[in-house]
This record gives sequence, C-alpha cells and structure tokens, in this order.
Amino acid sequence: MDTLNNLRAFLAVSRTGSFAAAARDLKVAPSVVTKRISQIEWRLKSPLFERSTRRVSLTPTGQRYLPTVQRLLADVDDLFSEVQDTAHSLQGSIRMKVPSTVAAVLIGPMLDGFAQQFPLIRLEVIALDRAVNPVDEGFDIALTLLPHTFGGVVELALCAMPRLVCASPAYLARKGVPTSPGELPQHDTLVFLPTGSTWDFSSSRGPMRVDLQPRLSTNEAQLLLSAALAGNGIAILGAYLAGPALQAGALVPILSDYPMTDLWLKALVPQSRIQAARVQALLGWMQARLQPAPKPISR
Repeated sequence: MDTLNNLRAFLAVSRTGSFAAAARDLKVAPSVVTKRISQIEWRLKSPLFERSTRRVSLTPTGQRYLPTVQRLLADVDDLFSEVQDTAHSLQGSIRMKVPSTVAAVLIGPMLDGFAQQFPLIRLEVIALDRAVNPVDEGFDIALTLLPHTFGGVVELALCAMPRLVCASPAYLARKGVPTSPGELPQHDTLVFLPTGSTWDFSSSRGPMRVDLQPRLSTNEAQLLLSAALAGNGIAILGAYLAGPALQAGALVPILSDYPMTDLWLKALVPQSRIQAARVQALLGWMQARLQPAPKPISR
C-alpha cells in the first residue's frame, strides 16, 4: 500500500500545486507528502516537480507519468468498489473535461445534485474548449461538442445542441438584416474559434459555405454572447446559451431559412473506464437530465 499512497500523494500535489494543500487533502502532515514524493523520485531517478516559493509544477517527467498514474489509481479504485452498487457506497474519483460554457450553464448545476446523491465520489472537473483525447490526458469522461474521434475511446451522444445565427436589434437596425448567407461577408461577424470562420448552412438548393473575415474571434462563448448583445456583430450561438436573450428580445434570430446543423454534446470515455460503476453512474445522471435546447421562433 506504500506505493499506492505515494502515487496518491503525487496526484494530490499535481492537482493542488502545493505540498501543503495536498497534505490537507490527504489528511497527513506535509512532511509525509514530501517523503512520499521523494520515494517515487528516487525510484524513477528523476524529479517529478519543480519547486518554487509560490507554486509546485510538474517537470516533463511528471507530465509524462501523470496520465498513467491517474489511470492506474482509477483501476485500483474500481477494484475495491466493484461490489458496491448503491449510491451511498459508490466511491472513488472521476476526472472529467467539460467545455467551459457548457460547464457553467448546463453541467455545473447538474453536478451539484450528483455530488449530493453520491457523497463518496470525488469529482475533478476541468474546463477546456479544445479537443481532448481522454486516454492520453487521463480523463474518465471528456465532454465535447467537437467532431474529433480517438482510438480506444467510446463515444456516447448525450443530446443535440441546436445553433442559430443571431444579432442584436440595434446591430440589425444599423447594418441591415441579411437575407441569405452570401451577404454575411459584408457584415461584422463574431466567430467561435474552435468551430472556425467558415460557416455551413443548408438551403433548398443544397449546402452553402461562407468564409468570413470576423470582427471578433474568441474561444470563449460567453464573450461571444456579450459581443452580440452589445451590437458588435452577427454570431452563431448555441440555443442553450442565447435562449434567455432571445426570449427577452435582446437578440434576434436571422437566416431561419438557412438552418445550421445541430452540434451534439458527446461523452468520450476510454474503453478501460466505460464499465466503472461510478463512471456509469455519472453518465446515467447526465443522460437523464440533459434535454435538447429548444429552437426559438424566428421573428
């Protein structure tokens, strides 16, 4: 068990960036954490952390070993909790990646209820908008709206996420309302970087593709929403995010005759983790509560 305790200390320090904080998490003295890390470093003949007066950070060796240690300890947790099948007996940790805005608007409130229902499960939720291979980066679940696929990973569709093109009434009064996607290059556009500056539409004549020179590009959907509300241009926004502004009339949907393909919120789960009882519990919890965002009625 010394080796497992040493590895848990390594994970705690990498997560908190501090030997003292890791010690509080593990309910041991800081000197114990220091000793456990030293024992691993002695066996590896390489340092795992760069120490500074402000923060402890992983060395290249530590970064290389982190996903392997995360998977190893997850498997150990599964071994000991395999026969436990009730909400109050399921235990262990789940490391999950979630797109930042989806985390704030949809998943965060959902996890509050999950934490109350499953009090012995520890959650580590990382907000990232880029594509993530959960196997390589040590995640049990990676939620994504992007189309990337990876070997050794199971994909589970959670719900459709409708998108629409919209702008503020003030912007449309100032610049006019485009009647077809082909007019968009003459407008100020606001682009979400992960999905790019080429917008694809459907029409009665088939697919249409428009390349744009955006006024604003960002990887933060909330910033995109704020810019659209301020009248800075036309944006593609998820209905789950823009819904309140659309209902209040602060944004107006446009180009309704040229719909965009819905994105899907997917869970990417390593094949080695898909049968873990706590992972199944969280996936089931989300599937039962996620509903497609309704498409607003065009004005």
